[in-house]
Amino acid sequence: MGGQNPPYYTPLSKPTPTSTTTPPFFKKPKLYSLAILTILCSLSYLFGVWQHGGGGATTSTTTTTSNNVPCFTSSQKPPTPTTFTPLDFTTHHSAADETAVATTSAATSKSYPPCDIKYSEYTPCEDPKRSLKFDRDRLIYRERHCPEKNELLKCRIPAPNGYKYPFKWPLSRDLAWYANVPHKELTVEKAVQNWIRFEGDRFRFPGGGTMFPNGADAYIDDIGKLINLKDGSIRTAIDTGCGVASWGAYLMSRNILPISFAPRDTHEAQVQFALERGVPALIGVIASKRLPYPSRAFDMAHCSRCLIPWGQHDGAYLIEVDRVLRPGGYWILSGPPIRWKKYWKGWERTRDDLNAEQTQIENVTRSLCWKKLIEKDDISIWQKPANHLKCKKFRKVVKNPPFCPAQDPDSAWYTKLETCLTPLPEVSNNEEVAGGELEKWPKRLNAIPPRISKGTINGVTAETFKEDMQLWNRRVSYYKTVNNQLGQAGRYRNILDMNAFLGGFAANLIQDPLWVMNIVPVEAKVNTLGAIYERGLIGTYQSWCEAMSTYPRTYDLIHADSIFTLYKDRCEMEDIMLEMDRILRPEGSLIIRDDVDTLVKIKRIADGLNWDSQIVDHEDGPLEREKLLFAVKLYWTAPASSDDQQS
Repeated sequence: MGGQNPPYYTPLSKPTPTSTTTPPFFKKPKLYSLAILTILCSLSYLFGVWQHGGGGATTSTTTTTSNNVPCFTSSQKPPTPTTFTPLDFTTHHSAADETAVATTSAATSKSYPPCDIKYSEYTPCEDPKRSLKFDRDRLIYRERHCPEKNELLKCRIPAPNGYKYPFKWPLSRDLAWYANVPHKELTVEKAVQNWIRFEGDRFRFPGGGTMFPNGADAYIDDIGKLINLKDGSIRTAIDTGCGVASWGAYLMSRNILPISFAPRDTHEAQVQFALERGVPALIGVIASKRLPYPSRAFDMAHCSRCLIPWGQHDGAYLIEVDRVLRPGGYWILSGPPIRWKKYWKGWERTRDDLNAEQTQIENVTRSLCWKKLIEKDDISIWQKPANHLKCKKFRKVVKNPPFCPAQDPDSAWYTKLETCLTPLPEVSNNEEVAGGELEKWPKRLNAIPPRISKGTINGVTAETFKEDMQLWNRRVSYYKTVNNQLGQAGRYRNILDMNAFLGGFAANLIQDPLWVMNIVPVEAKVNTLGAIYERGLIGTYQSWCEAMSTYPRTYDLIHADSIFTLYKDRCEMEDIMLEMDRILRPEGSLIIRDDVDTLVKIKRIADGLNWDSQIVDHEDGPLEREKLLFAVKLYWTAPASSDDQQS
């Protein structure tokens, strides 16, 4: 691509303005009538000048046509004057005028220079250098540790020289450009396991994994023989220690939506490869804090030789999996210690060690009241109970771990892991599903989420949900008239909604070959992320005063609804926008909704970030104070180094 024009970028299209027709005030006059009319108008004008100070003070006023009063013949009546208040919203807050104001102020806007190329993969809250300051016990050093305010970069993260827009899905599942993620370490380290291959200017992902040498597709087929993956009861899944996310990549063709995560560690760029392939992923680790998801979120959790010590630390990691699994959900484990009697020599561990590990896991799962469904070949599957009625009776005998005291089970932003069992919502009988039974996919998407129907989200009712569905149907339709690329299937793959509320934006894109990471800010008035998961969508918690746990150039499109109003007086607008610029791909798009005065400030920063942007009217017309800013991050990369030029 280099210095060539970007292949995807086209100027944003403005909504077609409403045409206005001026009434035909005049008919063709005769010559003498025209002469008389001209004389009368001239006299009227001179009289007006004299009355308002006259004399020679006409230099500036005579050129202002907007104050001129049209002349009418005696048979015509002038239009009735309209009285305007000083705050004429139509005039002063139209999108065109605000764009003009922003353009005028561009000369004074702050410019943000490119960062050094060494920051091309900068992940502020998972910076390897900063992590060395923290405790290595339980991998605490690999958790989020964000920079202080005075450490924040005020520059634009560069893409590597030669960066190319990723392959379209589903081709991206199998291919990625080497220039985008220039790391060959995994091709050597995992060569035998068939994770990834290097072929000329690109990587190929054969779909292999440590425990699925025949490929992820065949491995998932094996799972499908043990539990039903086809009837829509399993929609959301979480993959712990995901590698390059081949398990998640091949689940998506089965209408199962995964979140994959792995720490930023010695296996370079695992999560970056996953995102480059178009698979939902985050940098993350189970260590001392809860995973950033609500309780009862996932239908299925998976670990394929993820190297997490499940039985240690009083079972804390399995207790956390229990928290995020929905009632009746499945936990799947393959790899050590499963089938250790066959593999123990190849794993270079003793029989006693592996036997002890499996015994630990079996004891913890039993204490959580999980049922072991099956262990066949290399796969073991457990199921969480649909409710805790029987479990409470069992706990009178087995009291460890105890049930957690009253707490918010959905609290998961820097929330400490606890070795207590999160109690499920109360039920009246053994057959009832705690918290409410979910519809099967795809009915689940538009059914009222149980958290809403049961009134557990403050201020959000079934009527609120229905209105939100209609609202976002209208809004997304409007978005597609302004940014026609949003309506082109395959143009965008990875999408971020920075303030998702009930997931309405994502729900209206569900037919397209894309996925949306729905963010519920921790500063939001109500925590709605659980309802988003109950719709069969995915997301995470985030404070936008901090960086997201993802690599640069992660998302193709970012949607931000009222983010800057939410964070007013909490953190700097420019820092949020620099983070948006960091995680957006070159040629990626943005849609920002906010108050018009806020958008004018945003436009000024957008110009300094070298985004091509424009402010347009609200979908309900120019009288709304809320406006929209549509933008494109222009294509640019770091300059070629001497090594690049030699290659």
